[in-house]
Amino acid sequence: MMKVILRRDYRLFKFLIVYSDCSFNFFVMNETIVDFITHQRVATICCVDAEKHPYCFSCFYVFDAERELVYFKSSSNTVHSQILDRNPIVAGTIQPDKLNPLAIKGIQYTGQILHLKNELCLHAEGIYHKRYPFALAMPGNIWILQPLTIKMTDNTLSFGKKLHWQSHEVV
Repeated sequence: MMKVILRRDYRLFKFLIVYSDCSFNFFVMNETIVDFITHQRVATICCVDAEKHPYCFSCFYVFDAERELVYFKSSSNTVHSQILDRNPIVAGTIQPDKLNPLAIKGIQYTGQILHLKNELCLHAEGIYHKRYPFALAMPGNIWILQPLTIKMTDNTLSFGKKLHWQSHEVV
């Protein structure tokens, strides 16, 4: 059974779509998603170069739940940094730091990299280095990933449970 509620709110349409095994609450990030992203440490980020070749990399990250942004550090001379400078559209995954095959959890997301001169970068460096103080000794810039959509699978809630989220704004 599906229930759909449409509500107009400041020129945006908010959707709450509830399926028997799947829930969508666009614009308000589910607590389960926030908790999961906050407590993990490594993300895989995938980008696409000018020749349309995919390129993936893994990185330590920090999630800023208040701003719904992901911060990671990388040197400007890496292949992925050069690709992200030209094409900021990304997708990726976040898996648990410790995998449990009986309790599958994970995030699939799409997003965009924000320009390093964005005002949100002012907070990024302090938040990132608070979690990873050893990174102060490593060269590189703090990058900001703005998630646009998230799908979380969490079999600890019920088998095949999917939680969905979509950003309400693009910076």
